[in-house]
Amino acid sequence: MQSVHPYLNFKGNAEKAFEFYREVFGGELLGLLRFRDFGENAMGVDEADLDKIAHIALPLSPDTNLMASDVVGSEAEAFIEGTNTYIYLEADTAEEAERLFTGLSTGGHTEMPLAETEWAELYGICVDPFGVQWMISFTGDVEFQLE
Repeated sequence: MQSVHPYLNFKGNAEKAFEFYREVFGGELLGLLRFRDFGENAMGVDEADLDKIAHIALPLSPDTNLMASDVVGSEAEAFIEGTNTYIYLEADTAEEAERLFTGLSTGGHTEMPLAETEWAELYGICVDPFGVQWMISFTGDVEFQLE
């Protein structure tokens, strides 16, 4: 496995939260992307949510980033503070990503099937049988380019 990172979701205040975390932990924010940055389709996000945070990261150590995004649309309506934590796994290979996703989702459920996205060859979200939320990613050769 390439890396493991805690991943948080927020209801519209991810940027404010990460300014707070930056003050506490130090360092510089990495990869601040708004939904608007994904181009014309903007991942199907409504106009009112385009300036919310699609992804933000803050290095906690040389090998670990605290990462987050704002939830939007129907996910924001159902958002419950305290259930907003995921463990993000970056796999070394597509096969490893598939194995991890299948293993972790068995007996649990899939929130987002493992599939190609704008930022990864494979990316999916599942909840294991114990209620732990996982994001599995294999970036592969995908290089996200801001338009």
